[in-house]
Amino acid sequence: MSNNQPPLTARLISVFRALYKQPSVKLILALVAIFLFFVVAMGVQEAVKIHRSNRNILAELAEAGVPPDERQKDRRLTSPWPEGYGASLRFLGRPNLEMIARHTTIVGIAALGMTMVIISGGIDLSVGSIIALSSVVIAWLLQYAGAGPWTAVLGGVAAGAFFGLVSGWLITRLRVVPFIVTLGMLLVVRGTAKGIAREQKIDVDMDRLMWLDELLASVPKERSWMLVPLGVWLLVVMAVVVAVLLRYTRLGRHIFAVGSNEETARLCGVAVERVKVTVFTLCGAFAGLAGLMQFSYLTVGDPTGAKGLELNVIAAVVIGGGSLAGGEGSILGTMVGALIMTVIDSGCFQMGLPNWVQEIITGVIIIVAVALDRLRHRSI
Repeated sequence: MSNNQPPLTARLISVFRALYKQPSVKLILALVAIFLFFVVAMGVQEAVKIHRSNRNILAELAEAGVPPDERQKDRRLTSPWPEGYGASLRFLGRPNLEMIARHTTIVGIAALGMTMVIISGGIDLSVGSIIALSSVVIAWLLQYAGAGPWTAVLGGVAAGAFFGLVSGWLITRLRVVPFIVTLGMLLVVRGTAKGIAREQKIDVDMDRLMWLDELLASVPKERSWMLVPLGVWLLVVMAVVVAVLLRYTRLGRHIFAVGSNEETARLCGVAVERVKVTVFTLCGAFAGLAGLMQFSYLTVGDPTGAKGLELNVIAAVVIGGGSLAGGEGSILGTMVGALIMTVIDSGCFQMGLPNWVQEIITGVIIIVAVALDRLRHRSI
């Protein structure tokens, strides 16, 4: 029997090929490649910067008539590659990784709800506004209503869930496409946040924050066993819960059924309208939780915050394999997609690239992800 078995090398190659065919493995490899790209790019950028500085110093010394041997002894000259290596290490350092984890938490929590909406065949453009509204409601309850932290959190999440419920109700009752309804809700929710905050930020006294500012705070040395802030662990737990919901519950099966073929799902007895209202309500609630994380990170209620963040949230889901046609998507893919978006934003920021470059990159990523999704469906 042993003679009929393929060699160990052939079996390993077969295993690696099977793994590579998995979409999640490809996404993880893409994430690693993007991360390593910025590690190398930052090192090269710093080395080039030092090299140009050295060249300018040598040119100044030459103009001053300093002999060539004396020029090389100038104390201002530094070696480019050690400095570049140090820049690469800074990107790999714990402070930067922790910052990426914190930013991913805000996008990732909102993306959990968006994943369910996109799988059901919808889209929600109002999540950025709901994040801002939630942070404003939490700040207002803490600062002006004298509410405790738990009451403020429930108020912020409830506000997000309410507007998600309104969006789902309008979509099902008026039979209007989600794009139009949520585009209108984007403005309604943003305006509501500005009205509550009177068009200014709401600063909260430090003694009223209690533990709310610790959710995304840097992990202190005495609690280094946590590795990452509590909010990041909350994202992990909620991701597992939503993944289980989608895979093993009736609601999860109905969400996939509605997104795959709404009419067929209705004929099979699925309460399509109820499913749609539920997923939009959950999406609003998760956006409210993302608003809590944003408030914890900034400790201020900002009605103008999270502008354009819905694009990052949608991009995370689409990159992760979510199809805008509905019926496809995964929580693992969404989490990796959120990490990819955050790593790109962090890398561009630390390399000193202007904001408009980051926006172009985000737009290109969305277009490429949608194009790949269309090509994949055509080949099936």
